[in-house]
Amino acid sequence: MRDDIASAGERRRREGESEDAMRAPKATAPTSAERQLRAFIAKFDSKDQRRIRAVRRAVRKALPTANELVWDNYNFFVIGYSPTERPSDAIVSIAARANAVGLCFIGGAGLPDPANLLLGSGNQTRFIRLESAAVLRRPAVKALVAAAISRAETPLRAVGRGKLIIRSVSKKQRARRRSSR
Repeated sequence: MRDDIASAGERRRREGESEDAMRAPKATAPTSAERQLRAFIAKFDSKDQRRIRAVRRAVRKALPTANELVWDNYNFFVIGYSPTERPSDAIVSIAARANAVGLCFIGGAGLPDPANLLLGSGNQTRFIRLESAAVLRRPAVKALVAAAISRAETPLRAVGRGKLIIRSVSKKQRARRRSSR
Protein backbone atom coordinates (compact mmCIF):
# COMPACT_ATOMS: atom_id res chain seq x y z
CA MET A 1 0.00 0.00 0.00
CA ARG A 2 2.81 2.42 0.95
CA ASP A 3 4.50 1.66 -2.38
CA ASP A 4 1.24 2.41 -4.21
CA ILE A 5 1.13 5.85 -2.57
CA ALA A 6 4.78 6.49 -3.40
CA SER A 7 4.20 5.31 -6.97
CA ALA A 8 1.18 7.61 -7.35
CA GLY A 9 3.21 10.54 -6.03
CA GLU A 10 6.12 9.75 -8.35
CA ARG A 11 3.73 9.42 -11.30
CA ARG A 12 2.15 12.82 -10.50
CA ARG A 13 5.62 14.39 -10.22
CA ARG A 14 6.58 13.02 -13.63
CA GLU A 15 3.35 14.39 -15.07
CA GLY A 16 4.38 17.86 -13.92
CA GLU A 17 2.17 18.34 -10.84
CA SER A 18 3.95 20.45 -8.23
CA GLU A 19 4.66 19.27 -4.69
CA ASP A 20 2.37 22.03 -3.35
CA ALA A 21 -0.50 20.93 -5.56
CA MET A 22 -0.06 17.35 -4.40
CA ARG A 23 -0.23 18.42 -0.75
CA ALA A 24 -2.95 21.07 -1.10
CA PRO A 25 -6.20 19.99 0.49
CA LYS A 26 -9.07 19.53 -1.90
CA ALA A 27 -12.05 21.86 -1.57
CA THR A 28 -14.61 20.16 0.61
CA ALA A 29 -18.31 20.46 1.16
CA PRO A 30 -19.46 22.41 4.22
CA THR A 31 -19.05 20.54 7.47
CA SER A 32 -22.03 19.26 9.39
CA ALA A 33 -21.57 22.11 11.89
CA GLU A 34 -21.49 24.66 9.07
CA ARG A 35 -24.68 23.19 7.58
CA GLN A 36 -26.36 23.40 10.99
CA LEU A 37 -25.24 26.99 11.39
CA ARG A 38 -26.67 27.87 7.98
CA ALA A 39 -29.97 26.25 8.98
CA PHE A 40 -30.08 28.27 12.20
CA ILE A 41 -29.51 31.52 10.26
CA ALA A 42 -32.12 30.51 7.67
CA LYS A 43 -34.81 30.75 10.38
CA PHE A 44 -34.48 34.56 10.27
CA ASP A 45 -35.96 37.06 7.80
CA SER A 46 -33.73 37.56 4.76
CA LYS A 47 -32.62 41.01 5.95
CA ASP A 48 -31.58 39.59 9.32
CA GLN A 49 -29.87 36.64 7.62
CA ARG A 50 -27.71 39.02 5.57
CA ARG A 51 -26.88 41.08 8.65
CA ILE A 52 -25.95 38.01 10.75
CA ARG A 53 -23.73 36.64 7.97
CA ALA A 54 -22.03 40.02 7.43
CA VAL A 55 -21.43 40.50 11.17
CA ARG A 56 -20.08 36.95 11.43
CA ARG A 57 -17.63 37.60 8.57
CA ALA A 58 -16.45 40.83 10.21
CA VAL A 59 -16.00 39.26 13.66
CA ARG A 60 -14.32 36.20 12.12
CA LYS A 61 -11.89 38.53 10.35
CA ALA A 62 -11.11 40.33 13.62
CA LEU A 63 -10.74 37.05 15.59
CA PRO A 64 -9.61 34.43 13.04
CA THR A 65 -8.09 32.04 15.58
CA ALA A 66 -11.07 32.08 17.95
CA ASN A 67 -13.40 29.11 18.15
CA GLU A 68 -16.99 29.87 17.20
CA LEU A 69 -19.31 28.42 19.84
CA VAL A 70 -22.93 28.31 18.68
CA TRP A 71 -26.17 28.17 20.65
CA ASP A 72 -29.61 28.21 19.08
CA ASN A 73 -31.49 28.83 22.30
CA TYR A 74 -35.01 29.80 23.30
CA ASN A 75 -34.50 33.58 23.28
CA PHE A 76 -31.43 34.10 21.11
CA PHE A 77 -29.23 32.63 18.43
CA VAL A 78 -25.65 33.17 19.67
CA ILE A 79 -22.17 32.74 18.22
CA GLY A 80 -19.50 33.17 20.89
CA TYR A 81 -15.83 33.76 20.04
CA SER A 82 -13.46 32.03 22.43
CA PRO A 83 -9.76 31.14 22.45
CA THR A 84 -10.78 27.76 23.89
CA GLU A 85 -13.79 25.47 23.63
CA ARG A 86 -15.07 26.78 26.96
CA PRO A 87 -17.91 29.33 26.86
CA SER A 88 -16.53 31.03 29.97
CA ASP A 89 -13.45 32.06 27.96
CA ALA A 90 -15.50 33.82 25.24
CA ILE A 91 -14.42 37.37 24.46
CA VAL A 92 -17.39 38.57 22.41
CA SER A 93 -20.51 37.02 20.97
CA ILE A 94 -23.04 37.80 18.30
CA ALA A 95 -26.59 37.55 19.65
CA ALA A 96 -29.58 37.64 17.32
CA ARG A 97 -33.33 37.49 17.72
CA ALA A 98 -36.13 38.56 15.40
CA ASN A 99 -35.21 41.94 13.95
CA ALA A 100 -32.20 42.54 16.22
CA VAL A 101 -28.50 41.69 16.15
CA GLY A 102 -26.01 42.73 18.80
CA LEU A 103 -22.39 42.28 19.74
CA CYS A 104 -22.00 41.25 23.37
CA PHE A 105 -18.82 41.92 25.29
CA ILE A 106 -18.56 39.20 27.92
CA GLY A 107 -16.38 41.33 30.22
CA GLY A 108 -17.97 44.54 28.99
CA ALA A 109 -18.75 45.97 32.43
CA GLY A 110 -15.02 46.52 32.95
CA LEU A 111 -14.15 47.88 29.50
CA PRO A 112 -13.22 51.51 28.94
CA ASP A 113 -16.08 53.09 26.99
CA PRO A 114 -15.41 56.81 26.54
CA ALA A 115 -17.98 57.01 23.70
CA ASN A 116 -20.69 55.45 25.93
CA LEU A 117 -21.60 52.84 23.33
CA LEU A 118 -22.13 49.89 25.65
CA LEU A 119 -25.68 49.07 26.72
CA GLY A 120 -26.86 46.94 29.62
CA SER A 121 -26.54 47.04 33.36
CA GLY A 122 -25.45 43.54 34.34
CA ASN A 123 -22.46 42.81 36.53
CA GLN A 124 -20.45 41.45 33.63
CA THR A 125 -21.84 41.67 30.09
CA ARG A 126 -22.51 44.73 27.94
CA PHE A 127 -23.60 44.94 24.31
CA ILE A 128 -23.98 47.19 21.31
CA ARG A 129 -26.78 47.04 18.75
CA LEU A 130 -25.72 46.38 15.18
CA GLU A 131 -27.89 47.95 12.51
CA SER A 132 -25.30 46.60 10.07
CA ALA A 133 -21.79 45.12 10.02
CA ALA A 134 -20.51 48.63 9.21
CA VAL A 135 -20.91 49.53 12.91
CA LEU A 136 -17.97 47.20 13.60
CA ARG A 137 -15.68 49.45 11.50
CA ARG A 138 -16.24 52.49 13.71
CA PRO A 139 -13.07 53.46 15.62
CA ALA A 140 -14.81 53.41 19.02
CA VAL A 141 -16.16 49.91 18.38
CA LYS A 142 -12.78 48.69 17.14
CA ALA A 143 -11.27 50.06 20.37
CA LEU A 144 -13.82 48.13 22.45
CA VAL A 145 -13.04 44.89 20.59
CA ALA A 146 -9.28 45.47 20.97
CA ALA A 147 -9.71 46.15 24.70
CA ALA A 148 -11.81 42.99 25.10
CA ILE A 149 -9.15 40.92 23.32
CA SER A 150 -6.33 42.40 25.40
CA ARG A 151 -8.19 41.69 28.66
CA ALA A 152 -9.01 38.08 27.83
CA GLU A 153 -7.71 35.70 30.50
CA THR A 154 -6.75 33.17 27.85
CA PRO A 155 -5.05 34.82 24.88
CA LEU A 156 -6.03 34.01 21.32
CA ARG A 157 -3.59 31.89 19.34
CA ALA A 158 -1.35 33.91 17.03
CA VAL A 159 -1.87 31.61 14.05
CA GLY A 160 -4.36 29.09 12.77
CA ARG A 161 -8.11 29.08 12.48
CA GLY A 162 -10.65 28.38 15.18
CA LYS A 163 -13.22 25.62 15.00
CA LEU A 164 -16.97 25.90 14.61
CA ILE A 165 -18.65 24.08 17.50
CA ILE A 166 -22.40 23.67 17.94
CA ARG A 167 -22.93 23.83 21.71
CA SER A 168 -26.70 23.52 22.09
CA VAL A 169 -29.99 23.71 20.28
CA SER A 170 -33.26 24.28 22.14
CA LYS A 171 -36.28 22.37 20.92
CA LYS A 172 -38.55 25.26 21.85
CA GLN A 173 -37.63 28.71 20.54
CA ARG A 174 -39.11 32.13 20.15
CA ALA A 175 -39.92 33.11 16.59
CA ARG A 176 -36.83 34.16 14.64
CA ARG A 177 -38.96 36.21 12.24
CA ARG A 178 -41.04 39.24 13.03
CA SER A 179 -44.72 38.37 13.31
CA SER A 180 -46.97 39.75 10.56
CA ARG A 181 -49.62 41.19 12.88
